[in-house]
Order: sequence, then C-alpha cells, then structure tokens
Amino acid sequence: MTSNVSEADGTTGAAGASEANRALGYEQARDELIEVVRRLEAGGTTLEESLALWERGEELSKVCRRWLDGARARLDAALTEDAEGDGKTA
Repeated sequence: MTSNVSEADGTTGAAGASEANRALGYEQARDELIEVVRRLEAGGTTLEESLALWERGEELSKVCRRWLDGARARLDAALTEDAEGDGKTA
C-alpha cells in the first residue's frame, strides 16, 4: 500500500525522521538520494508515491548539504589556523 511511504514522511513522524536524518552519514544520505532520484526518473509510481519520494529526496539533500557545509567550515578553520600559525592573516 502506498500510504506507508507517505506516512513515514508525514508530520506525525517528522521529529523521528529529523533525528534519523541527523544520524545519517554523508555517504548513506547520498546513496539513498541517488536511489530516490533513480526511482523518480524511472516513473511508474503513483502521484502519492512520487510526492513522498520527492519529499524524502529534499530531506536527504539537506542532510548532504549540512555535511558538506560542515566539511567546508572545518577546512576553512584549519586553513585559518595554519595561516595564523605562519604569521599570516586570513
């Protein structure tokens, strides 16, 4: 039944989904996002299933973006520390 897919993304389980998303590693989120995109591109799903997949894809995209933003911040901090250690200003 298609309601299982949309129920997992519904407002009732949103807090649990957010906690689960935070626990996802970058590679896990990326791989699941690739699968969501593949399923959407393949077609053959109902409108309800497609919307649930789209919403899941948006969540996964945000997870990946947070990981990438965090990695960028860590790199910037390391470069700043390195430049300051060399007596240079960033």
